[in-house]
Amino acid sequence: MSSIVVSELEYAPPASDSLFFDVGFGVSPGEVAALVGANGVGKTTILRILAGEIEADEGEFALGGTVLRMTQDVGMSRPTDTVRDLLIEVAPTALREAGRAMVAAEKAMLDGTDSGMDYAEHLTHWGDLGGYELETQWASAARRSVKSPIEDFSTRLVSELSGGERKRLVLDLLLTSGADILLLDEPDNYLDIPTRVWLESQIKSCRSTILMVSHDRVLLERAATKIIVIEGSGSWVHGGSYATFPEARARRQELLGDALKRWNDEERRLFRHMKIMKQRAAVNPKNASKADAAETRWEKFVAIGPPPPPVPDQRINLRLRGADSARRVVQLAHVSVNDLFMPFSDEVYFGERVGLIGPNGTGKSHLLGALAGTIEHVDGTIKFGPRTSVGTFTQINDRADFLGRECIDIVRARLFEDEKSMKALARYGLAGNARQQFDTLSGGQKARLEILCLELEGHNVLLLDEPTDNLDIESSEALEHALDGFQGTVIAVSHDRTFLAKLDRFLMINDDGDVFSLPDYEVAMAALSSPASVGKLRLAKKLN
Repeated sequence: MSSIVVSELEYAPPASDSLFFDVGFGVSPGEVAALVGANGVGKTTILRILAGEIEADEGEFALGGTVLRMTQDVGMSRPTDTVRDLLIEVAPTALREAGRAMVAAEKAMLDGTDSGMDYAEHLTHWGDLGGYELETQWASAARRSVKSPIEDFSTRLVSELSGGERKRLVLDLLLTSGADILLLDEPDNYLDIPTRVWLESQIKSCRSTILMVSHDRVLLERAATKIIVIEGSGSWVHGGSYATFPEARARRQELLGDALKRWNDEERRLFRHMKIMKQRAAVNPKNASKADAAETRWEKFVAIGPPPPPVPDQRINLRLRGADSARRVVQLAHVSVNDLFMPFSDEVYFGERVGLIGPNGTGKSHLLGALAGTIEHVDGTIKFGPRTSVGTFTQINDRADFLGRECIDIVRARLFEDEKSMKALARYGLAGNARQQFDTLSGGQKARLEILCLELEGHNVLLLDEPTDNLDIESSEALEHALDGFQGTVIAVSHDRTFLAKLDRFLMINDDGDVFSLPDYEVAMAALSSPASVGKLRLAKKLN
């Protein structure tokens, strides 16, 4: 049976406290379950444990049948890899090991360190395990997913494919593989909106049992049939889609009662966990240190005493204030960048929220870079109005001026006082990272720090490139709430449909390089998903 059963799972990173403990849930055959929770609670770690990449400190799990896993950075870490290398890494375990050995033997033969006998042996083993049939699946998936034909998987470099093509190729392969269980870590990352719509339909039609991590709220609403929440170092399960999850969580919080009852429940949970560990230690002395740690954790909790009244669930408090500017914020006249799209003209006015949308590779980020002044070879003119101050959020959070610096130093440079800087970091959930260097932060933490700096710098024009890409759902909602009260203008590139729905109007760049001005979200989504809609827009543009 292609089920997933997890019981009392616990994991602590080396030299650190437990990331989570007492995590338990089940996923029935054919279900699509989503792991949700704040950045850093251990969602990816749970997938890695289930995939056998790392070992849990405690607990048990059982996976029924064949298991395939996709990491969130699949195809992104080694640009010198070939497409064959990429696809071998997502093959079933036996084929993955055979494929790696075959590639190593092939390299040894080509560089003269082996006569070729070893390669022939590994090639035969690859074929015996079903490698040639797998290569046929590769070819079919590539025809559906990659724009330019792949003639030879062993020579075509991964770096020659866009991030979206790499992700779609792997997803297509896994979702049609017939595997019993799929473990998918942020499958929507790097995908444009049409491909996210494709992903939703593929997941819903896939017969595999799926456990995934995602921050795409529309994908969760449309594809997930069960929500597994990782919070408070443990877990709980909502047996429905994400559409009903916020209401269910609010109801659960209400049922938990006041702060004292919540404290008592947690104290009982820690006490029971300590007792279980003591019992295990009595049977196996190797568990003594873990039992002592559980007892210490319970004693420390009890020593602190009952908590004060609970803080609001919204832990991330963004304050994007902005300032007044001229009515016409920016004027674009016959603008084009590196021939990525046709020259177009437009004007953006104070207070507007403008979304830049379109398939991957059409030049949206280049246009945002042209507005920010970081792109050269811009044709046409871009002119900002008086009293405008432009702040930029980068898609990959690669601020060179932040590298090698601690978070507290970055914020202090804008607030000049340690106390104020710590309070600002706390509002963004970064107080515990104050002395951590920017380079070592997670993607979500880097994103929050960059947004904090935009707040402190007081810009009235924000250029945002995929601002919610690395944010957990709570942080994304906090950003959206902050932008609602922002006194200024926003121009954003995004594939996050929940985020886009809050914007006023859109500029869409399609694969042919046409640029269309679209009046609202519904028209924009229809244009992205329907070639007929684009045809009507093109005709209307000619008539005007």
